[in-house]
Amino acid sequence: MAHQATASHTEAAKPAIAAEIFKAYDIRGIVDKSLTVDSVMLIGRAIAAEALAIGQQRLCVAYDGRLSGPNLAAALTAGLHAGGVETIQLGMLTTPMLYFATEHLGTGAGVMVTGSHNPPEYNGLKIVLGHEAISGATIQRLYQRILDNALTTGDGQASHTSIAPAYYAHIKHDIQLARPMKVAIDAGNGVAGAYAQALFEALGCQVQALYCEVDGHFPNHHPDPSVPENLQDLMRALAEGDAEIGLAFDGDADRLGVVSKSGEIIYPDRQLMLFADDILQRQPDASVVFDVKCTRLLAPWIAQRGGRPVMWKTGHSLMKAKMRETAAAVGGEMSGHLFFNDCNAAGEARWFGFDDGLYAGARLLELLSRDPDSTARLMALPNSLSTPELHIALQEGEPHRLLAQLQQRARFTGATDIIRIDGLRVEYADGFGLMRASNTTPVIVLRFEADNPSALARIQSQFRAVLTQAAPSAQLPF
Repeated sequence: MAHQATASHTEAAKPAIAAEIFKAYDIRGIVDKSLTVDSVMLIGRAIAAEALAIGQQRLCVAYDGRLSGPNLAAALTAGLHAGGVETIQLGMLTTPMLYFATEHLGTGAGVMVTGSHNPPEYNGLKIVLGHEAISGATIQRLYQRILDNALTTGDGQASHTSIAPAYYAHIKHDIQLARPMKVAIDAGNGVAGAYAQALFEALGCQVQALYCEVDGHFPNHHPDPSVPENLQDLMRALAEGDAEIGLAFDGDADRLGVVSKSGEIIYPDRQLMLFADDILQRQPDASVVFDVKCTRLLAPWIAQRGGRPVMWKTGHSLMKAKMRETAAAVGGEMSGHLFFNDCNAAGEARWFGFDDGLYAGARLLELLSRDPDSTARLMALPNSLSTPELHIALQEGEPHRLLAQLQQRARFTGATDIIRIDGLRVEYADGFGLMRASNTTPVIVLRFEADNPSALARIQSQFRAVLTQAAPSAQLPF
């Protein structure tokens, strides 16, 4: 039986734990430096206390393919048990499979040990409580619980199960391909490699697998499909082989990258156009949520099809919260997170509203399989001149300070609108520029889009002037 420990308020009794690992929508740090076994055990205690406070007695636990995953998962489990909750141990999974387990097993709660797309030396925790991926104030509350020793004690026990069979069965029941497809899959040696080939073969696909051996060193390329350089091997495989579409996944498989047969990257905002077009035919007037990095062509595309476009902050848990608030049928981020919460023709829910790169890939194949030539549908999507995500590397804490300053002081000539919901998105009649502080690594993220090269150069020039004045030593990537 769990009980509340006596809170300690003395400075000397406060444990040493790095405040900077408690991010906006997850916990993340460098293993054995800012993120240690001891700190993860303490975080497990805090999660247990938070779970018990809302009446949740059991949590699912899993880890991705990173080298530090098993040790950190063991420390997390020890902390959860010491805090008085039971755990269901699921072993090595994708993050979305952990999300699926919290629904399928009825816990509504779970913790995933994952560093997502960060470099190999990183790891972290994504946390689900009360059927929601926690963020913001709730994550900070975990930190405060540790500082205040506002923890519970108990003797939780572990059980073990495999969630993969139920996961495969659910998707196979939901997804119906109109014809067999040949697909190339690049897992980047992330944990998607353990599951993607089996899933897509179960759907009737012929799979060409690239880097599907799980290896936390990531020896071939980094598992981040938002970076074009990481898609070069997939492009070559499509050019040289007979696969008609290429799918790529990030380190924990909650994000999707797509490459056409011709080698064009179909960025997630354009993927979202396809999904919105399909879903709005069944659910007219539904909301579609997208983040500030997405193309300005997306909102009118949604509106023309009877949907309600909703721009929101970047971040998987922030997006999911906005989708719940707006009862959105689908949502997406430029980084590759895609969220499905739509219904089939019978009005039954197809998915659970969380992001899953493998499921999103299956949904894409379902759409493309309806055409004899999958490329035609992709090439018909509207497009404009744009950059991929660009990054300015700064010191820890600097990006948010700099953006807060720029939100107050920066001026942009000829702007038609300035959106401040997440950094600065500056709209012009012929394009937009964006800069925002990443919540996962100490970088400023930029993206530019325009009707033509001269407009793109003009917008970038304005941003260059503003950034050079505010941060003269920053190395600008444009």
